Amino acid sequence: GTTAPGKKITARLKRTLPVKGPQAPTLSELMRWYCLNTNTHGCRRIVVSRGRLRRFIWILLTLSAVGLILWQCAELLLNYYSASVSVTVQFQKLPFPAVTICNINPYKYSSMKDYLSELDKETKKALETFYGFSEGRSKVRRSVDEWNSTGSDFFKHIPLLKFEDFSRTATDLRSGQKRKIEGSVFHKDSSIVNSGDSNDIIGFQLCDANNSSECALYTFSSGVNAIQEWYKLHYMNIMAQIPLETKEKLSYSADDLLLTCFFDGLSCDKRHFTRFHHPLHGNCYTFNSGENGTVLSTSTGGSEYGLQVVLFIDEADYNPFLVTSTGAKIIVHDQNEYPFIEDIGTEIETAAATSIGMHFTRSRKLSKPYSDCTETGADIPVENLYNKSYSLQICLHSCFQKAMVDSCGCAQYAQPLPAGAEYCNYKKNPNWMYCYYRLHEKFVKEQLGCQQICKDACSFKEWALTTSIAQWPSAVSEDWMLRVLSWDKGQKINKKLNKTDLANLMVFYKDLNERFISENPANTLVILLSNFGGQLGLWMSCSVVCVIEIVEVFLIDSLSIVMRRQWQKAKKWWNDRKRDRPGKPPQAGDLERHGHDNPVCIDEDLPTFNTALRLPLPQDSPLPRTPPPNYSTLRLESAFTEQLPDTLEVGQR
Repeated sequence: GTTAPGKKITARLKRTLPVKGPQAPTLSELMRWYCLNTNTHGCRRIVVSRGRLRRFIWILLTLSAVGLILWQCAELLLNYYSASVSVTVQFQKLPFPAVTICNINPYKYSSMKDYLSELDKETKKALETFYGFSEGRSKVRRSVDEWNSTGSDFFKHIPLLKFEDFSRTATDLRSGQKRKIEGSVFHKDSSIVNSGDSNDIIGFQLCDANNSSECALYTFSSGVNAIQEWYKLHYMNIMAQIPLETKEKLSYSADDLLLTCFFDGLSCDKRHFTRFHHPLHGNCYTFNSGENGTVLSTSTGGSEYGLQVVLFIDEADYNPFLVTSTGAKIIVHDQNEYPFIEDIGTEIETAAATSIGMHFTRSRKLSKPYSDCTETGADIPVENLYNKSYSLQICLHSCFQKAMVDSCGCAQYAQPLPAGAEYCNYKKNPNWMYCYYRLHEKFVKEQLGCQQICKDACSFKEWALTTSIAQWPSAVSEDWMLRVLSWDKGQKINKKLNKTDLANLMVFYKDLNERFISENPANTLVILLSNFGGQLGLWMSCSVVCVIEIVEVFLIDSLSIVMRRQWQKAKKWWNDRKRDRPGKPPQAGDLERHGHDNPVCIDEDLPTFNTALRLPLPQDSPLPRTPPPNYSTLRLESAFTEQLPDTLEVGQR
């Protein structure tokens, strides 16, 4: 059971030999130990190869393999955050979208006559001055009260102007007086061409109410565009002062707009429509709004099984200065989306049958880190003013309205009111027009920051529309159809309908194929780790254990050695500083341990024994004495400080 003396001696020798493993005293020894013991064959070949050329080749190959691994792993990390798009097509029963319908003319002109009489007078005078029109020669079918030449103060501040050439002199079309124009010039048309005819340039000037010298001049190369823009500017100012309940009465009712209705082959009526008041389009009506919690669906495609309505447009009661086209506007949208009629609405022609075929697509994008989209809009620092699900348009409009309230002190008429705000009008906010135009200019140039803040929604539904138009009613059926429709209207229409007052609309699914477009991660964590392992094995014959070994040696052990060397240097520096500290008395053994220079000995040759005896002693030095011998040095010591127990027993025997 006792251990042989040879094994104990071997063990003691191993303990006294220099350490070569992770506890090596230097980095070079650690790297050599790693190369000899690692599983990566390239590093081992660098150490064991004989000859400089062969060693250089192995160093070059190993470094190339490491570079390729780093490059491939970087590519894998970049591809990890990419997404692949998959398209799924399903054939099933589809929910029917919400369909919002508006008359292009927002309010009945006969009802609005009292509110717009002053504005119409100014517009007619501008037309008479600029184009030589008179009311007798115009094609307007109704009459307004005779206008007086005074007008209101509001129109005096912002009149229409005609420019003399391209100079700063303009003629007021209302009074005929010339005025000097100051301020920046903004051309509201997409392009302006100098044709040499100054009569083609008209516009208006907006000035800061607090600083009359700061003005902006808006010019148009088309008189039609200039008059319409000027009219809409004053129109919004007037409508902002009318209560919502009054405006709903001035617009079209469901009975006025809808003549006939069919859905999925069955009759429907105004009870299937929900009224929605739009600031610019008046009363609009949404079919299948889902307001009562029920959303209609269809199980058959084709024009016979969608929504079919005949609309009464009543062209004779249109505002001639506000709108220049006749018909209706519709938009197909989800029940939770706000219908932006003014942005993406589709116009429906009168005296025609408009067929709109739909393809339904649901899309979903991955959010961060794959794309910069938002799930619900909760992470966007913009208040949703529309009480509908988030969309990019809602965010942009809400952002502009907030900037409008902050900068101008009031809200723009075409968008919902923020809490505590009121719509702009010239009486309470005389500076709002100038402020609005300058702010809108910044918004278009993306200087307000709204385009940078707002993001796309990650999930959305889309109905791709295909529109076709046919003449309706036909010449052979026009007479009886108009008579029957007039009879169906009964008391509401006291005259025979004109086909230019009617529009036939059909909205249907062309097929019941639902396309679902989704983004999926191109790589998962498992695939990423597998790709890493493949690259390490291909270029370095390395595994996960090898990676752990590299981390241990190159990070932990190398850092430990560096810190140990720094500690030893600091400790040596401290000891040297303590020893060389001034004023410290010499120790008794210092002279015995250290020699001294003899000032008499100036010969560079080493002294002989006889000359050394004749050297004089240095001054102020004690006589050298021969120290007593250290008799312990005369004894032969063993190689080890203590005798092994087994050899001791042998010696005693």
